[in-house]
Amino acid sequence: MKTLQLKRARKQKRKMRIRKRIIGTAECPRLSVYKSNRYIYLQAIDDGAGTTILGMSTAHGDTRGLKQTVEDGQKFGQAFGERLKARNVNKAVFDRNGNLYHGVIKAVADGARKAGIEF
Repeated sequence: MKTLQLKRARKQKRKMRIRKRIIGTAECPRLSVYKSNRYIYLQAIDDGAGTTILGMSTAHGDTRGLKQTVEDGQKFGQAFGERLKARNVNKAVFDRNGNLYHGVIKAVADGARKAGIEF
């Protein structure tokens, strides 16, 4: 129990350390990624207006059924990047949300880059 609390506290500290430097705008939104045990969620957020420009998950829509693997993470990131490009967004900042930039999180970012989004 104590170990789980320490792990969550460390992740929260990483998240706050990242978020104090990253700000999304309408032209360059913040891509926030959240990874649960089963699904991946990705949002493009305009912090100035306090709105979500685009949100996707592997739980709903045409990306439903993608697993938590590096290959599927890259496919998910690429699908998100293509939808973001359709909304005339070419540049973004990546918010890993306290997660380590490794594995599925890195694959999602690489997939978005492959679709033409610059970080």
